[in-house]
Amino acid sequence: MARTFGSHGFDVALLSRSQANLDAHAATLSAEGICAKGFAADVLDTDSLTGALESAAQHFGGIDVLEYSPGGPEPKFRTPSRVTAADVDLQMRYLVYGAIAATAVALPAMRRAGAGTLLFTTGAGSVDPTPMLGDINTAGAALRSWVLNLHKELEPEGIQAAHVAIGAWIGDRAPEGTPSASADQIAPLYWDLHVQRDQAETIFTP
Repeated sequence: MARTFGSHGFDVALLSRSQANLDAHAATLSAEGICAKGFAADVLDTDSLTGALESAAQHFGGIDVLEYSPGGPEPKFRTPSRVTAADVDLQMRYLVYGAIAATAVALPAMRRAGAGTLLFTTGAGSVDPTPMLGDINTAGAALRSWVLNLHKELEPEGIQAAHVAIGAWIGDRAPEGTPSASADQIAPLYWDLHVQRDQAETIFTP
């Protein structure tokens, strides 16, 4: 995704918990001619996430596109009747509360400009749930609902908010029987949502 947007002239701010990993990825992108910098953040720590995004906005002069897709904890593989409130709360903190906090940083400037894009990612279970993923599907569905509502609110203001549901394992280490796709196959969906601005959701299945 960084390469897709970077190849269209965007500067790229990368966020994750490890500054060392961020620096390595930023160096790779820089070698490809993409201006990139990493900002360490933990989505479970609102102050950390907010501070990193504010630093990124200051460094690059603003945030035109925000994409939120944290690598959260492994699901508990429990059906909805066996999932606990604590199981769901952890996934909600990663997927939903972090998304709300990140949006709160980026949105005010977008509103002032009357332009901007907010993109959010879940698994396809947020749309068509699999019972054994009762915790993450619940949080994913909550994020999807929030994003679709956000789209309806912001579209009249010229701001695009959209959801991508990915029904595939990304990479070449998919468990047996699990559909897989490369990041290069998926990334263009985000660019299309940013450019075309005519839909609130895309569901990817290989």
